[in-house]
Amino acid sequence: MDKRQEFTQPGTRQVHIGRQPIFDAHGDIAGYELLFRGNTSAVEADRRDAYATSHVLVNAFTEFGLDEIVGDRMCFINMTREFLTGELILPFGPESVVLEVLETIEVDDAVVAGVSNLVAAGYPIALDDFVWGSGHERLLPLASYVKLDLPSCDPERLEEQLAFFRGFPGIEIVAEGLETLDHLALCDRYGIELRQGYVLSRPQVMTAACIPPFKSRRVELLAALDAADVDIDRIVEIVSSDPALTMRVLRASNSAAVGSIRRVSSIRQAVMLLGLGHIRRWAMLMTVDDVAEETEVQLTNALTRARLCHNLAARFDTDPDAAFVAGLITAVAQLLGITPASLVSHLPLTADIGAALTRGTGPLGRMLRVVDAYERGDMVMMGFNRGGNDLTGAVMDAMRWSAQTVAATHDDTRHEELTRSFAFR
Repeated sequence: MDKRQEFTQPGTRQVHIGRQPIFDAHGDIAGYELLFRGNTSAVEADRRDAYATSHVLVNAFTEFGLDEIVGDRMCFINMTREFLTGELILPFGPESVVLEVLETIEVDDAVVAGVSNLVAAGYPIALDDFVWGSGHERLLPLASYVKLDLPSCDPERLEEQLAFFRGFPGIEIVAEGLETLDHLALCDRYGIELRQGYVLSRPQVMTAACIPPFKSRRVELLAALDAADVDIDRIVEIVSSDPALTMRVLRASNSAAVGSIRRVSSIRQAVMLLGLGHIRRWAMLMTVDDVAEETEVQLTNALTRARLCHNLAARFDTDPDAAFVAGLITAVAQLLGITPASLVSHLPLTADIGAALTRGTGPLGRMLRVVDAYERGDMVMMGFNRGGNDLTGAVMDAMRWSAQTVAATHDDTRHEELTRSFAFR
């Protein structure tokens, strides 16, 4: 994925995430630790705060797709105090993830209570860079993994410490910081279950292009979700009006639907499948991860194409909501410089949408070809349109709708900026 995104298309930005394999005693990959990376050349994280964790979560689950990063293996993610105590809510379930308690976190009653709640909910816990006397001993009864920086351990006490850890049921040891063959031999000598370090594999930085969401749309979405009576139609409207939010909701709903046979053909179905609670959590994380500026022209064009497909659906005897989704995905793929087919495996789409995007078949596939022909000015191809080749009305409505949608968003942004400027006078 990183190779095909070496050059970013206009209207997009690059996002990065690091991953380092964790091996078992047989040399097989047992999992990956996900790491914050600000750019492709970064060899280590330059921050380990709530922003970094939010950045990793948003990118892993909604930009790359967790299955593409770790497959069916365990995923170790650093957690800050805000996530452990519940101040920031995790927007995913405990499947395939291990939550790492950073060594810099002060373990007080609030952290112990928060970690206890996470364990009760099924999340496995790893104690990162465990150091005796740091206060993290309080979490040992709750932990599934203890990570030791092996080169920093006192060799004379290592056997005693390992025996103590193994006195807690179910704990596995992860030796990290391994840099030499002698370190690996030490792991073999003491039967350490999992190993991580440069001698085995250095972290790899993965890169993908994404479309930055409208900042004000995320705030607007949070406000709508926090209303006393949540209006599902309003939620769907907000998500549908922002291509980036749409793609993130679709990808997040795919994570929620792992193992399920349910597929979606509309934004509404994706919202319902993911659930309002999960959407609220993702919106909060995206607000913390607020690092990009929107590009008006590119997003207007994407919304125009989606709306045009919606308008043409009746001419091809297909569902307007499904047509909107298909049109939006093809527009997003064009912005990202990839094929629509490459997005299909990461989204919980119904068979008809998937077939249209991968093979160009069915009524949706024919509709997309006509829209492509219109955008190229290919009048011959447009002649296949069942309703004739006069698309003027449908096109004008699509342009008007997308322009009004984007203009409303920017008006909201300017209003917020003015409000903030007057508030500080």
